[in-house]
Amino acid sequence: MLNAIKAFFLVLLCLIPALFTGCGKTNNSKAGVAKVYYTYFDTVTTIRDESDDSPEEFDRRSAEAAKILETYHKLFDIYHEYSGIHNLATLNKQAGGEAMEADPALIEFLLYAKDLYEKTDGEMNVMMGSVLSIWHDLRTAASEDPKNARLPTEEELSEAAKHISIDTLEIDEEAGTVRISDPEASIDVGALGKGYATEKAAQFLESDGARGYVLSVGGNIRIIGTKMDGSGFVTGVRSPDSSDPNFAATLRLSDTACVTSGVYERFYSVKGKQYHHIIDKDTLYPARYFDSLTIVTRDSGLADALSTALFCMTYEDGQKLLSDIGGVEAFWIFPDGTKKYTPGLEKSIISTD
Repeated sequence: MLNAIKAFFLVLLCLIPALFTGCGKTNNSKAGVAKVYYTYFDTVTTIRDESDDSPEEFDRRSAEAAKILETYHKLFDIYHEYSGIHNLATLNKQAGGEAMEADPALIEFLLYAKDLYEKTDGEMNVMMGSVLSIWHDLRTAASEDPKNARLPTEEELSEAAKHISIDTLEIDEEAGTVRISDPEASIDVGALGKGYATEKAAQFLESDGARGYVLSVGGNIRIIGTKMDGSGFVTGVRSPDSSDPNFAATLRLSDTACVTSGVYERFYSVKGKQYHHIIDKDTLYPARYFDSLTIVTRDSGLADALSTALFCMTYEDGQKLLSDIGGVEAFWIFPDGTKKYTPGLEKSIISTD
């Protein structure tokens, strides 16, 4: 779980004080008030208020936002089923069988995932589960005993790659059903689900009139409004170099989302070489274009998806995709330490190390 926290943004100033004290517990400080939860998406979630809301108002708003996160946590879980819910674990279990009745919220999400597949030319593909599960299982085995560390065979990967077509995900919006037609295919929304759920919680807070709130779900940051003085929140982008205590950059952001993907997130080592969890659909191996990639855009779901999609694309192709989509800024850190960013991000940058 701690690796997941380190993987993304570390929020400075207003977000650091006394966060990790208990599930659902409220923390008070001069910097604001926060509630911390440990149960959603296998990571730490912080809901922080920097406004002048009363304690009762903050309790109500944070409880409702947490309830939304819990709902999507259960819907998007690919490892566990829950009583009375047909979720993604159920969908994977029924792959190749009959269509499954699905909650409208799940259907809406899957339609969004298919749309992102088209927008990213297949880089954001939630049907990569058959390939990702191989890397996940090997990473897990290595963590349990380093002697078990090995790479997948070419045969394992090539066979799994036969079952990643987005067309196997069949959605009947009118009937309210979903089906995976290929019995060997599986869905994995790790590159999208957490950001999407964060955005849904943020949308509730916005519609409820909240301002000066910050959601941090495993480091996926979504800022609602500004601080009370009208200024933005200062956010640090971690250096990919684990020996470097400094941030690679600090940004001042308002009313937007920030997500970072990096090679230092989840990984394991084979013969002294690290293999991270962001898998390139073309090579079926961990992408090697960058060490870190940060996306800043208002929609947390889109930020989450693009932080993975662009990580698996060349810098030039990523620039083109961002130009096509519009309204998205990015900050790249290359393996040699070179840093590049979109022109629109410059106004938000306080410093780069």
